Amino acid sequence: MSGRGRATVLLVVLGTVLSVLGAGTAQAAGYRYWSFWEGSGSGWAYATQGPSLVRPDDGSVQGFRFAVSADSQDAAKPRRSPDFAKICADTPAKDGSKRVALVIDPGTAADAPQGETPPPPRTACARVPEDASSAEALASVAKPLRYGSDALLCAISGYPAAGCGEQVSSTTGTESGRATASAPTSTAASAPGGDDSGGGPSAGVLFGVGAVLLLGIAAVAQARRRRG
Repeated sequence: MSGRGRATVLLVVLGTVLSVLGAGTAQAAGYRYWSFWEGSGSGWAYATQGPSLVRPDDGSVQGFRFAVSADSQDAAKPRRSPDFAKICADTPAKDGSKRVALVIDPGTAADAPQGETPPPPRTACARVPEDASSAEALASVAKPLRYGSDALLCAISGYPAAGCGEQVSSTTGTESGRATASAPTSTAASAPGGDDSGGGPSAGVLFGVGAVLLLGIAAVAQARRRRG
């Protein structure tokens, strides 16, 4: 095989590899959901348990943020600070109950489902029984809540009106099916599970790239044997 022929084969292989990688990138997606956060003096931390499992102490701050995110590392934080003293300034302590400050952030128009407008972020101070969970504290100040069949928190104060954990294309912003979502009793309660790729090429894409490269190398080797 001539030098030009080998170059042609390698260019074809390279073009195929780039097209496969491009297809993998185009399929990168996130999920539209309410994430759950715990606040402290240092800011917000993604909750390691769901709101139905967490039993916050008096003086705690809990946050909920609606956004499109790929996973917990990519999740958008509530845009209000976790300031218990400010949120619960008008709610004095009372025996037999506790106060939980809540930050509810419905997110931006860019993350809203088609045809819906997110309400403005708000805060609330929930006075609940001492053994109440974060989910119960939220229910006391932000009804109506809506849950999915798998117990995933789908809506707070009626927002959004429909949908629950949809997969959304990161390139087109369109919905492409429902994500497999974990329940509020799991460690990532408010986030869909099963997707920690962060939008990079999947294992299938990388396998396809490897197969294309092997085919290209085999073609060049076969051409050299014929020439010899």
